[in-house]
Amino acid sequence: MIINLALSHRATIKMYDALVEFFTSNVNVVLAFVMLAVFGLVVAAFFTWRRTGSKEKPALMVVLAIVALANVLIWTVPTDSGDTPIDQAENALQEAEAN
Repeated sequence: MIINLALSHRATIKMYDALVEFFTSNVNVVLAFVMLAVFGLVVAAFFTWRRTGSKEKPALMVVLAIVALANVLIWTVPTDSGDTPIDQAENALQEAEAN
């Protein structure tokens, strides 16, 4: 049992490291997919509302689109120093790799 937990923990750490590497190297791709999802959710909400007349599901889809858009804006809007949080994260990663 202890051996299985140790192997599982190592696998979890490797998966986490792979996700961190993927996210830091492909941030623009991830943000592009999120924006496509935002547009898709708004369009799907409109058609769901027109087709069924229901308001609850389309409203939830629009709320999800707003939350996703807010997350993209958080990562891409420049701070007072002129750097975006993405740039700051990349700079911190490069400094960590250099040390």
